[in-house]
Amino acid sequence: MSLLEVRNLKVAYGGIVAVRGIDLEVAAGELVALIGANGAGKTTTLKALAGVLRPSGGSVHYDGASITHDPSHRLVQRGIALVPEGRGVFARLTVEENLGMGAYIRDDRHEVRADLDRIYALFPRLKERRAQTAGTLSGGEQQMVAIGRALMSRPKLLLLDEPSMGLAPLMVQKIFEVIASISAQGVTILLVEQNARLALQAASRGYVMESGAITLTDAASTLLASEQVRQAYLGE
Repeated sequence: MSLLEVRNLKVAYGGIVAVRGIDLEVAAGELVALIGANGAGKTTTLKALAGVLRPSGGSVHYDGASITHDPSHRLVQRGIALVPEGRGVFARLTVEENLGMGAYIRDDRHEVRADLDRIYALFPRLKERRAQTAGTLSGGEQQMVAIGRALMSRPKLLLLDEPSMGLAPLMVQKIFEVIASISAQGVTILLVEQNARLALQAASRGYVMESGAITLTDAASTLLASEQVRQAYLGE
């Protein structure tokens, strides 16, 4: 059974339809990539799934229940967390305060502390900088904060939007190692990523999005070998 099931999803900005009736599914424990060019509708899709944008049509089911019109705070309570494009850290708060914001819905303080220690084990650099304001961190360190903050809510479904954007190659490698580790721990992941090769290498399945529509879907290995995908998205 799919943890996330999207049917005929439509999202519009005023009179402009950005997502044109897409279908997609993510099974529990799966890492699925959504790739496509800039402006294809990938970020809009994630925002709709996270309750940041209200769909103009279609349905979204999560863990067997409809969440089509649920607000974002309720979706966090249900176990969905979004790591937004551009990271979105609280620049004037410390690293530890940012991570604590991810646990705002929780009242199990002992477990929150244990989860914070796990985040620091995952990202030792954040532990070193836990008292530093997030706005003074590098882009890669801010991405670590954004991922750690999302994990502090203990999500079942993690929505990752362009985690490698603007990062140096070594930091990109580190972030994708962490994504693989999170997936191995059983967290379901829907990954939007401009670097199609990295995304498909990390994922088990993939969707290709063009102009607000899903145009291809297959096993990630099959998409990597596809001549159409290689020419359009892999620079070959």
